[in-house]
Amino acid sequence: MAASGGRGKSGASMDKSITLPADEIFRNLENAKRFAIDIGGSLTKLAYYSTVQHKVAKVRSFDHTGKDADRALLYEISEQEEITARLHFIKFENTYIETCMDFIKDHLVNTETKVIKATGGGAYKFKDLIEKKLGLKVDKEDEMPCLIKGCNFVLKNIPHEAFVYVKHADPEFRFQTTHPNIFPYLLVNIGSGVSIVKVETEDKFERIGGSSIGGGTFWGLGALLTKTKKFDELLQLAAKGQHTNVDMLVKDIYGGAYQILGLTGNLIASSFGKSATVDKEFSKEDMAKSLLHMISNDIGQLTCLYAKQYNLSQVYFGGFFIRGHPVTMHTITYSINFFSKGEVQALFLRHEGYLGAIGAFLKGAEEDNPNLYSWGENYAGSSGLMSTSPDVFPMQRSRSGTFDMLEMDRLERQLVNLPLLFDPSSYVPDTVDLTEDAMAREYWLTCFEDALEGVAKRAIASQPDAKDAADRAEKFQQKYWNKLQTLRHQPFAYGSLTVRSLLDTREHCLNEFNFPDPYSKVKQKENDIALKYYQKAIRSLDTLGWEEKQFALVKGLLAGNVFDWGAKAVSEVLESDPEFGFEEAKKKLQARPWLVDTYAAWIERLKGPPHKCALIFVDNSGIDIILGIFPFVRELLSRGTEVILACNSGPALNDVTYNESLIVTERIADMDTIMQ
Repeated sequence: MAASGGRGKSGASMDKSITLPADEIFRNLENAKRFAIDIGGSLTKLAYYSTVQHKVAKVRSFDHTGKDADRALLYEISEQEEITARLHFIKFENTYIETCMDFIKDHLVNTETKVIKATGGGAYKFKDLIEKKLGLKVDKEDEMPCLIKGCNFVLKNIPHEAFVYVKHADPEFRFQTTHPNIFPYLLVNIGSGVSIVKVETEDKFERIGGSSIGGGTFWGLGALLTKTKKFDELLQLAAKGQHTNVDMLVKDIYGGAYQILGLTGNLIASSFGKSATVDKEFSKEDMAKSLLHMISNDIGQLTCLYAKQYNLSQVYFGGFFIRGHPVTMHTITYSINFFSKGEVQALFLRHEGYLGAIGAFLKGAEEDNPNLYSWGENYAGSSGLMSTSPDVFPMQRSRSGTFDMLEMDRLERQLVNLPLLFDPSSYVPDTVDLTEDAMAREYWLTCFEDALEGVAKRAIASQPDAKDAADRAEKFQQKYWNKLQTLRHQPFAYGSLTVRSLLDTREHCLNEFNFPDPYSKVKQKENDIALKYYQKAIRSLDTLGWEEKQFALVKGLLAGNVFDWGAKAVSEVLESDPEFGFEEAKKKLQARPWLVDTYAAWIERLKGPPHKCALIFVDNSGIDIILGIFPFVRELLSRGTEVILACNSGPALNDVTYNESLIVTERIADMDTIMQ
């Protein structure tokens, strides 16, 4: 495919087999600031930092006491250009390195750095090529410190980075929640050999052991046994093989289990044991599978001994030997479970292949203090974790063999664990994991697909003066549609699939095509309408008896939450009947008992002393927050309870954002002395 690029010099021609345009792979090169590269035996991982200009929706309150007092709207909306930092990580086969370097050179406009940090064994081999093509001096960094830096970075910044692999399960991947303290942990890096590293802090680590029997052993012995020279082909052979045809099992020696020692009959007693006693030709597939089991079992036992010696329960596996291959992850997992008796889990990383490149980049970018910020994965520009089953969505599986991408955006502020949580490590913000609930997954994916055209129309309507809005909306629609199809086939592609991650992915795609907040005018209108009814709603509540009032407040919370454009049935009602109001919503509420009904316990609690503090996560703009949440907040305040409202920092559907909530709260405080 020709890489036209559309900017800079005339695009260098890329290899015909590349399935994506080169300017879509190497994005924002014109703003690239720093480069780092990690070159292994077969894969190159390139990292660079760039700045990205995009639109941001801003709100500004009108002064209702002065010159703006006659304005009908609560606030005005404007879109402003903003520049943010982005990290790009691209993985590709070494076959493409020369044409990729050509393309990068031809599309660089302003590179501040004159040095490219490099790590990995191939950094020596390709040093002259890189310096000649890019005109940058290659500065070699030690591989192990880069690996540790990269591992720390992904564990801190990417939720659901680590996963357990469970063969034949649905899903195959079980993701771990981000722990507030990632240290200490054991990193088992399986390259040509094995290095076992104990990581204690950000900068303190120690290689505590290793083995010469690793990926190179599998490759070398595999080549001798099968005459197959390619590593991935060996793994494909192993996936089809039956190791019991080659390995001697406990039952082959004892006729069954060795019960005194607690050994099952199917346990391997001797790797390749049958090859010495059985007079026959063994298939390449069976020999490859036996070899894989032998090496994986050795690594697993060694890992368990070190984990036990240093009392470490968090063990991560990485390196060339892993690379997301299912048969490898399964054999490692089985071995760890067996030798540790289930006390140690084998954890793998979604972005394991990028660790060295990330670490090398961080080494070269220390003056920018990247670790002072939090970084979020940009789903619009990142490839997902591919299916481990070659027959599932083979098109995407094959594409992952050529180019794979990870993009991360710098967040406005550093993210920390909520200090009010009793146990931050056990807090899971999402109640339904769609990777595990197939029926819920199908419902929500269909819901987001059906809503896509409507969101595109709202995106166009939010920018009535932009002539290219329709064209950008169409591109957004196509990109998000493709993401949804990926998630249909591989729900684990970006970690645990949740409604929140589906919304985040949609917002990332919208931002990609400069639509910062398509629902901004909807929210503005909803807030203005609801504010006009606030005082009337409060007066009505104040006429009720105490217990009757508590029930009315709870019904208000439930009814307010109906006004959520993310729910399929609700969005249809709101589209067809814009005047659908709060009283109608309350009338449509289900009678008690509700699906989850703790109302009686809540009333009894209210008869006791006031709560010290209440934290309320706010959802929808308009009727929900103004007529549902704020009357409830008012009641808690009148009891002497401190109230904290938590809102989205950025847009998602018609959810009220933090900046909008400040304006709404200020306006309500002007009308209600209890809220001041």
